[in-house]
Amino acid sequence: MLTAITGINWGDEGKGRMVDLLSEDYDIVVRYQGGNNAGHTVINHLGKFILNLLPSGILREDVINVMGNGMVIDLEHLDGEIARLVEAGVKVTPENLKISDRAVICMPYHKMLDCLEEDRLGDAKFGSTRRGIAPVYGDKYMKKAIRMIDLLHPEDMKRRLKGIVDWKNLTITGVYGAEPVSYDEMCAWLTKYAERFGAFICDTGKYLDEAEKSGKKIMFEAQLGALRDIDFGIYPFTSSSSTISAYAPVGAGIPNHKLTNCIGIMKAYSSCVGEGPFTCEFFGEEAEELRAAGGEYGAATGRPRRVGPFDVPASKYGCRMQGADEIALTKMDVLSYLEEIPVCAAYDVNGKITTDFPIGEDLDIAKPVIEKVKGWHCDISGCRKPEDLPKEAMDYVRYIEKAVGCKVKYVSVGAARDEYVVLD
Repeated sequence: MLTAITGINWGDEGKGRMVDLLSEDYDIVVRYQGGNNAGHTVINHLGKFILNLLPSGILREDVINVMGNGMVIDLEHLDGEIARLVEAGVKVTPENLKISDRAVICMPYHKMLDCLEEDRLGDAKFGSTRRGIAPVYGDKYMKKAIRMIDLLHPEDMKRRLKGIVDWKNLTITGVYGAEPVSYDEMCAWLTKYAERFGAFICDTGKYLDEAEKSGKKIMFEAQLGALRDIDFGIYPFTSSSSTISAYAPVGAGIPNHKLTNCIGIMKAYSSCVGEGPFTCEFFGEEAEELRAAGGEYGAATGRPRRVGPFDVPASKYGCRMQGADEIALTKMDVLSYLEEIPVCAAYDVNGKITTDFPIGEDLDIAKPVIEKVKGWHCDISGCRKPEDLPKEAMDYVRYIEKAVGCKVKYVSVGAARDEYVVLD
């Protein structure tokens, strides 16, 4: 079985929480794209963890975790992330963590260039996390990247690095007027982490191919959501990788395999980190109440998230792009403070009411069409069975199912592992 866990909206939907929950039934969890520009928050018996690079399955002792070839890996960040987990009692060894030899390394100069460009853009900035993601993916497709396999061949790595650093410095000094990066420092940085991570590097594509053929159950964990996909998202305010489920086998290293199913994750309301169109956005007191109730601050950056009501056009589009077979609806409990729950049921685009998600200028000018749904206005965090949920809560779930055209299978009513309801 090959299952993808993907985000339906702008990211931050609660994928890590659901991977942590569902990974109990899987043998392997794979991150297949992205870097440390987003975070998955997981709460379990060991404490609260924010994972930026590691698959969320790392918190289960009997699960093997894979960082796929579609990822870009900041080795310094990964080292710190592992150290925090080990300190908390989590096992992280080459036996339960395997890093693709084809994954690309996010270098210090990538982060430098990210910051220089965002500063240059000023008010026109894209809302980058300044962690080097766009520059490193750019280098990957310019064929000027260092990959994990290069760490195992130091002399070849040093020769390649020299040419790359010379090329990078043309931009750093000539375009931005900044101080050039040092080849010796970059070489020492890579050498340090080659010693640290050499034992973790392997042909993960071969490993996963053999695992699937032997009957192992594999889960693919996405970062961000459909609306941040480089092709199908709110371009140019997207990530620099493919966040959709169809890319999972490719980014994991087994493009010869097909997904069995896709579980789409979306919140019972909307949230968004960063710049770009966000039609359903709340402002003022209404936004502050929802942000406070949901603890809406970015797991990777700490930035306050933009928030709004559940967005039907965006969610319907996200379900289609992800090919979602079923939905996990997270943070239902957050809406318990409302007597009436607003929903963005459609968009008004130049006087035309539509539930289709537009692109380009139409998305920029779209206005939300708001409907109100009766709230349950009581604590639901103790619910564990469908019959425990108030009628109004179930009505809200059914409203969402009908609106997006996909069945809701899981309803999260809290952050802990056991705080969820499985629907029939």
